[in-house]
Amino acid sequence: MPILIAILSDIHGNLPALESVLDDMSRFPIDRVISLGDVSGYYPFINEVISLLKEHNALNLIGNHDRYIIDDTECPRSYSANLALIYQKSVLTEESRVWLKESISSFVSGEASFVHGGWNDPEDEYLYRITPEYFARFEQKYFFCGHTHVQRHVNLGNGQFFTNPGSVGQPRDGIETAAYCLFDEQRREVILRRVAYDIDRVTEKMKALGFEEKFYSNLYSGSRIGGRVDTIEVDIPYLVVKSKKY
Repeated sequence: MPILIAILSDIHGNLPALESVLDDMSRFPIDRVISLGDVSGYYPFINEVISLLKEHNALNLIGNHDRYIIDDTECPRSYSANLALIYQKSVLTEESRVWLKESISSFVSGEASFVHGGWNDPEDEYLYRITPEYFARFEQKYFFCGHTHVQRHVNLGNGQFFTNPGSVGQPRDGIETAAYCLFDEQRREVILRRVAYDIDRVTEKMKALGFEEKFYSNLYSGSRIGGRVDTIEVDIPYLVVKSKKY
């Protein structure tokens, strides 16, 4: 039976972005929803985001921000991230906490493997450079991870493929629209998607909570807090096949 999987990542409490992605997903016969983690962090709608994911029976892979919430720890790299986490921890319901705790570190479905960060460290490895050698040790053919917030699909040239679906809630690849992807297991096809959403709804809520402009102005440019745009480099001495985009 053909399976069409919707793969979301790095929602980061951005409800308007998730709502637009789910609306876009409704156009397709989705069989399964997989969240590659970092449901939490940065933006203020943590409980609402988790509620929607539960409604869609989404499987969540734990991300580093989810870990900070669950273990009540801090991000070692970002003061701004920690301020947002303090707010989310203060409003997180017990029901939402239980759902986050049920997150798993990795998932394999047929020929596809899923993590948040990377396959050396599922929660907190950044894959900014893609090489065939990294994936040659695995028997799977399709690899999906988030964490970098950069949408990219790469033919590794050895019968394997790498995909980062990009970030739903905080794109960092210079494109302000929410990103996700579809994976058709039968056709072995990855389809990258970008969806516009109401960024103003996020900024208005952040302002009302007293967050500085730097926490949300980046959403309009598709960048990190502070304005930096990231890329994923591909180190393959042959053609990179482009996936379909609709």
